[in-house]
Amino acid sequence: NTMIDIIIKVSQLLLSLSILVVLHELGHFIPAKLFKTKVEKFYLFFDWPFSLFKKKVGDTEYGIGALPLGGYVKIAGMIDESMDTEQMSKPAQPWEFRSKPSWQRLIIMLGGVTVNFILALVIYIGLAYSNGKQFFPNESVKGGYLITNPILTDAGFKTGDKIISINNQEFDNYSELRKSIISAKTYEVDRDGQIVEIILPVDFLGKLSTSKDRSLFGFRSPLIIQSVTDESLNKNFNLLKNDIIESVNDIKTPYADEIESILSKNKNQTIEVSILREGMSISKTLNVDENGKLGILFGASPADLIDNGYIELVTETYSLSESISVGATTFSATVSSYLGQFKAIFSPETGAYKGLGGFIAIGNIFPSSFSWLDFWSITAFLSIMLGVLNLLPIPALDGGHVMFLLYEMATGSKPSDKFMEYAQVTGFLILISLVIFANGNDIFKAIFN
Repeated sequence: NTMIDIIIKVSQLLLSLSILVVLHELGHFIPAKLFKTKVEKFYLFFDWPFSLFKKKVGDTEYGIGALPLGGYVKIAGMIDESMDTEQMSKPAQPWEFRSKPSWQRLIIMLGGVTVNFILALVIYIGLAYSNGKQFFPNESVKGGYLITNPILTDAGFKTGDKIISINNQEFDNYSELRKSIISAKTYEVDRDGQIVEIILPVDFLGKLSTSKDRSLFGFRSPLIIQSVTDESLNKNFNLLKNDIIESVNDIKTPYADEIESILSKNKNQTIEVSILREGMSISKTLNVDENGKLGILFGASPADLIDNGYIELVTETYSLSESISVGATTFSATVSSYLGQFKAIFSPETGAYKGLGGFIAIGNIFPSSFSWLDFWSITAFLSIMLGVLNLLPIPALDGGHVMFLLYEMATGSKPSDKFMEYAQVTGFLILISLVIFANGNDIFKAIFN
């Protein structure tokens, strides 16, 4: 049910973002308290137009706002999202942010993103320890990869290509291959024993992100019968679910992608097939209709592919010390992959900005059925995303505050409060524009794709 799917995805997104935002703001809150700075508000979501819940404890009002777009801490004596200029016009108090030495202010500002990065690292270590690592080794993929996306075939890939290296570096497993598409420039493939180099066009990511076809490198599969349609000419031919067609007219058909071209040459004719059923070989004559179809639905699950030796699933388990190393490797690989995406988005010639997504895109990362493994993996990725985004040198983000602080530490002079107010407004407008653009992309894709 689509409605239930949407509710499950939205619930996971809200839970994930709530954890991330509360911990991010806690990263600002704790050092602020340690340096005896007054924190006036600590909010999950924005209390505009009103608060759903609020309670004052000591100097701080804790609450949950009605606008679920993040959250904030309001630190006294700091020009931030609240734009509280009235407070800034009064003389500085010793408990205000602006009275603190610049190194303390820097630690308070960097606290949020530090927590985001630590959280992602801890999640990756925890996942490695509790779940180990499951992967499909690249060399175990039988018959090369299935390539159907026109963007990939136009770039020079063909079904059956065995991929040897990406940017002249060999890789171990299938998930590395899928992630590589963001930063890859060249692939080396083995095509029927010949080594072929494929150089991706500059605007490859832009084309891919606007394509209706989202497929990348698929696994080739055997011709496993799932069902026979009611209109099929082969309806009463005793074809059973899980029968595997091994050959057609004495031509071996180990891969389902080979059947179409054979059938198109035998329209309105009969074909001789060899079927494997529970280890036994059966010969049958089947009818091909005028459209070159058998009226049979084929399909293979990952388990079918593993059972039939088309791919191999390797499971590795780790001790706690190994998990720390594996988690750290996953963390650094994810950060560098995300930075690669960023670089691509800000390079107009790649066209990658066309794929920029907002809340719908982020929500769609979550699966429509709940699993803790998926939830924590995605939360770790979003935590890195939040950390990197917050470090952007845009006023209104932590990175903007850090940029002005570093300037102050280098020159010894503080930008004026008036300048900071203007910078904050400018930064806020940049952010709103990015949010509108990203979510506009989502809406455009939802309507036109």
